[in-house]
Amino acid sequence: MSDQQEETTQGEERTGRRGPLPSLDPVAVYERRTARIREEIARNRRGEYTVPTWVLALALAGVIGVWILVLFVL
Repeated sequence: MSDQQEETTQGEERTGRRGPLPSLDPVAVYERRTARIREEIARNRRGEYTVPTWVLALALAGVIGVWILVLFVL
C-alpha cells in the first residue's frame, strides 16, 4: 500500500468516519488545530514571524494621522 493510502486509512480508522464530512469529527478538528498551533509556534521560534497586514495598515494610518495632526492642528 502507498504512503498516501496508509495515511488515509489511518485517518479513517482514527476518526471512524468515511465520506465527505470527516472534518466534523471533534477529535480530528482538535488534532488539526493543535498541529497548526504547534507549527506556528515552531515557525515563530525559527524567526519566521510575520506581522499581519491589518496591523501594518493600522500602524501606517496612525503615523499618517499623527503627522496630519502635527502639521495642521499644532
